[in-house]
Amino acid sequence: MPDWLDLAWLDFDRFTEWVSGEWWSYVVIFAVAAIDAFFPLVPSETLMIVGGNLASSGDLVLPLVIASGAAGAVLGDNISYGIGSWVGEHTVKRWFRSEKSKKRLEWAERTLDERGAYIILIARFIPGGRTAVTFSAGYVHSLSWRRFIVYDVIACSLWATYAALLGYFGGKTFEDHPFWGIALALGIALLLGLLVEAVRHLRRRRATT
Repeated sequence: MPDWLDLAWLDFDRFTEWVSGEWWSYVVIFAVAAIDAFFPLVPSETLMIVGGNLASSGDLVLPLVIASGAAGAVLGDNISYGIGSWVGEHTVKRWFRSEKSKKRLEWAERTLDERGAYIILIARFIPGGRTAVTFSAGYVHSLSWRRFIVYDVIACSLWATYAALLGYFGGKTFEDHPFWGIALALGIALLLGLLVEAVRHLRRRRATT
């Protein structure tokens, strides 16, 4: 089986051409966001940015772009969680054989144990990292599905809103340079991580006083 976390991203133009302002654009955004969550062929941020840009010109409706991306991401994340839960840790690690993938899974397991469901919010903004976290969440028994789905819906909604607004307000800048959007997403993930750590630190201080 191929190592899903190390598959090369496909040509951006092939996917962006499918988002043309027609009604099926929402279906394409939903489908790619879902597939990207557990089979990362192309960053779904790209289509969200294109969709947001088309919404700014009136060709698409911004709330529907956001809803399509968020719903697809939630579905994909839960498929990933379900696969991890169903096949178990050893099978998942056989699938992801490369050294890079193993390190991602180890990072995901460690952060889930140390920080719990908060990491789902952070990982949603990291292509590849979110796949490792959702797969790991399925076989890390400390994280129930009910807790996972709450954090995942929040994470996917924030992610879809951020990516669509990049296209809506950034226009062609981010559409022509999709990696800038990904770099910004990594920056947001870092800020979310710092915020989570600050909240955890304050909660520990209050618990000890």
